[in-house]
Amino acid sequence: MKQTKAIIWGLAVIALGVIFGGNALGIFDIDIFFKGWWTLFIIVPSVISLFTEKEWINSLAFIGIGVILLLAANDVFSWDVAWKVILAVFLIAMGLSLLCKSIFHSKYDAEVHEKIEKLKKDGKSDSQVAIFSGSERVYNKEEFIGDDIVAVFGGAELDISKAVIKKDVCVKAFCLFGGADIIVPADVQVKSKSGFVFGGISDDRKSKAEKSKNTIYIEAAGGFGGVTIRDSKDKKEKLD
Repeated sequence: MKQTKAIIWGLAVIALGVIFGGNALGIFDIDIFFKGWWTLFIIVPSVISLFTEKEWINSLAFIGIGVILLLAANDVFSWDVAWKVILAVFLIAMGLSLLCKSIFHSKYDAEVHEKIEKLKKDGKSDSQVAIFSGSERVYNKEEFIGDDIVAVFGGAELDISKAVIKKDVCVKAFCLFGGADIIVPADVQVKSKSGFVFGGISDDRKSKAEKSKNTIYIEAAGGFGGVTIRDSKDKKEKLD
């Protein structure tokens, strides 16, 4: 998925370079700074997300919002009408997202939810808060018993790639206009459940354990945010 997104962005950047080069050499004359050109910063990433992310309703909603703003910028209708239509699109997308999560509630989600509820009853977990800020927690050969993450207009990172995991554990994350990165061991199975509106969980691990003695259960919810599950290899590459 990440590779597909990189390819699409690469092609988009190449196309932009060709346009600039062609205009400079007089081969063609394409004006990319047309009326409302700035809406492309909403439309293009949303179109890419439509083909590379699971949350297709969110992508369609933002494509619709971008197109509405583009039409308003070109005086097809007034800005007053545009904002009302955008609100309608936002509410419809939110409703569809909630309906889809409810109707297509899978057996897998039910299994994860049941296990998470059971783990919650133990009441043992650490906590991590990032509000208008960043937060990082690293477990280095320490026992990990679970974590509650709150990220509001901020970012949190939980690194348990070198943690000691003696039993099934639960990570709960709430992200509102924020995000959380969870770095997990390569040899431990991960199961997740998402309750996001305009957001979701992205599993970017290069290798995933099919079976393991213990399991990490991740429950994430919120809006306009997301959780990314990564492995230690991915973190090392970012540091390099």
